[in-house]
Amino acid sequence: MAQPVAEVGAAKNLSASGVICASACQMIGFFVNSQSGGTIVLKDGGASGTALGAAIAPASIGFYRYPCVFGASAYATISGTIDVTFFFAN
Repeated sequence: MAQPVAEVGAAKNLSASGVICASACQMIGFFVNSQSGGTIVLKDGGASGTALGAAIAPASIGFYRYPCVFGASAYATISGTIDVTFFFAN
């Protein structure tokens, strides 16, 4: 069954690896507030969870749409210097 598309949601700011949402949720996207190199890997199920894709290397400040579903929880592994705000619905 298809998930409804979320266009609004809660915000979580991270500048180091951490939990975005501790339960199942839908990612809307993320806003890179600042960066000077580095990557983001989104994982379902915590720090040792399943990566949802390859490492993302934001080229500039701005909003990046990334619609996906986290079945267990949403976690971001951040390397380098990136300040990012994630938008999600649960």
